[in-house]
Amino acid sequence: MSKLELLAEALEYVEQHLQEDLHTEDVAVACYCSKSTIEKLFRQVNHISVRDYVIRRRMTKAARTLIECPDASLLDVALSYGYSSNEAFTRVFYQTWNCLPSKYRENKRVLELFPRFRSPLESREEKFMSKQKFDVSELYDLFRSRSECWFVCCDINHLVPINEISHKAGDLAILESMRRMEAVAGDEDILFRIGGDEFVLLTNSEDEAYAKKLTEEILSHNEEPIDFEGRKIPLSLYAGVVKLGKKVGRYSEMFTELQSTIMQAKYDFDNK
Repeated sequence: MSKLELLAEALEYVEQHLQEDLHTEDVAVACYCSKSTIEKLFRQVNHISVRDYVIRRRMTKAARTLIECPDASLLDVALSYGYSSNEAFTRVFYQTWNCLPSKYRENKRVLELFPRFRSPLESREEKFMSKQKFDVSELYDLFRSRSECWFVCCDINHLVPINEISHKAGDLAILESMRRMEAVAGDEDILFRIGGDEFVLLTNSEDEAYAKKLTEEILSHNEEPIDFEGRKIPLSLYAGVVKLGKKVGRYSEMFTELQSTIMQAKYDFDNK
């Protein structure tokens, strides 16, 4: 089995066992390799440990469950994702989302904080897709029914220096960026994270003025800080709008056009 095949196998196994008591050793056994081998490969390719990936995926799916199953108690959700108490579940959820589960549930909107990683075998088949870290097939499925609607595309301005302070500070920057976009979105607009610090809002509107208004509202919060352990860190976004229309027929074409819009927004911001 090649390294790419091994990683693809590991990603699939993790996804299928998120609601179980899952450890790095379990992934290694399922993939017929050593714990050190799968851990090293995961860090080399995905820049994250197996354990951290499992936690983030689990808490992303738990957040979706909180919204989509309003009658489920917090304990029910905790138990379904392998936590024996509200306290243990709440602690991990807060560390991931910087928000209590009960408070998150009040938002009534699902945020896909950490989508599943895209299989490296898929990425290998299309070299120009190598920048795509996450699987956003759900976005493409929705786009096909909204091909004439506008996208709002955003990217964090200088995330690397924030990550250099602390990766937790970088996580807070990602959360705040999504919240700024979510705060201006209409009821039928859907937010997706498509890269490490790249996000798109697929609106349910064919009106360009509507998309530009959302963009202006998002950018109006530029330089407002996030609070990391008492330190105020300014956060700004790039933003642009695009309508892809029926000219885009493939998943890869959609992603490439969204990336191009983000790159143009960066250029316009740096040269204004």
